Amino acid sequence: MASANKLPTNTLLDAVRTTLAAVLAMLLARLLKLPEFYWAPISAIVIIQSTIDPKTLAWQRFAGTALGAAMGALIGTFFPASPASTWIYAGAVFFAGVLCVLLRFRGAYRFAAITLSIILLIAHLSVASIVAWHRFVEVSLGIAVALTIALLWPIKADY
Repeated sequence: MASANKLPTNTLLDAVRTTLAAVLAMLLARLLKLPEFYWAPISAIVIIQSTIDPKTLAWQRFAGTALGAAMGALIGTFFPASPASTWIYAGAVFFAGVLCVLLRFRGAYRFAAITLSIILLIAHLSVASIVAWHRFVEVSLGIAVALTIALLWPIKADY
């Protein structure tokens, strides 16, 4: 009989696995000198700690990030910040949702909208296309690390 104060082994192993994914993603992103390297470990944590199958969530996050980054690069390049930016942003988020449905990426919409928002709403020192590329690489790196660890070390959390 397990003590109320003792953590189940799977819980500890899950914490080790999550830590490994986050740190490995961070180190790889730093090694690649990605400017906002923290998106790699954040993405790794989102994938590895999800209650959704890691392969499904990884695909949704990857597809949504790619779509949001591409849209953010295009919109940020052709429509720089202006008084009309709110309407442009609103149209972009709406269009991302429509595109996700048409492309059968329904689960990817939230990730597309998040990536698009980060690119369009946060002030950056680089042009939109560079910011979009960095975001895509940072997130994709985190996805790849988490998916690799989840596939090599499958575990069910007890919590």
